[in-house]
Formats: sequence, C-alpha cells, structure tokens
Amino acid sequence: MKQQQVARRAKARAKHAFAQDNGSRQLLRFMRLMARAPSKVVHFEISAEQGSQVFFAGTFNHWDPTAHPLKHDPESGFFRLTLHLAAGEHEYKFVVNGVWHMDAKCPHWAPNAHGTLNSVIHV
Repeated sequence: MKQQQVARRAKARAKHAFAQDNGSRQLLRFMRLMARAPSKVVHFEISAEQGSQVFFAGTFNHWDPTAHPLKHDPESGFFRLTLHLAAGEHEYKFVVNGVWHMDAKCPHWAPNAHGTLNSVIHV
C-alpha cells in the first residue's frame, strides 16, 4: 500500500514538473522523480549446462534476448542474475543457447502471442 502511495505522489510530482517547466530543466526533474520510483532487488536463477549462454528477457527490457546475461555459479551449477525491477507486474523468460524457457520455479504465468506462456513476477 505504501509503495502505491509513493508511486502516486511521484506521478503527481512528474505531472506538476511537466506543467511548470520546459526543456532540459523539465527533463532533469522528471529523471530525479523516476530515480525515486519504488523498485526491488530480485534474484533469478536457472539450471543449465556449464558453458551455456544464458540470458534473461522480459517486458522490462523490451524482450531483448541478450540484454541481461546470467553468470554461472560453478558451486551450485546454476546461472544467476540480480536485477532492480520497478514496482508492478513483469513478464519474463530465460534464453538458454537461443531457446526460450519459462521459469520452472515461478508459480505465475501469462499466455503470450506465440502460443506459449511467460513467467510473471509481481514486484
């Protein structure tokens, strides 16, 4: 609930900043407000063969299949990634050696335009 209030205040401030200023000052104010937007550190991991190329893609990076590479942890055998995600709902998938995979550990899914499912996280 508190995050929703913070988000509403940030939106109101951004709207006010756009109405009051123009040009670069307006943009600077907006960027400061967005920097205060609520976010959360989220950890992701997937098991894959050592030497695999593993990436993370979703609505937060416009489904770019190479924007977020995961690092292999030789002790656990997992590939891992930690991201700051903005508050809200995000759909995502792992890309392992060019093949898209859902997160088997995620209990929430949503259908996509390709006839498969995306994993969904609520931040």
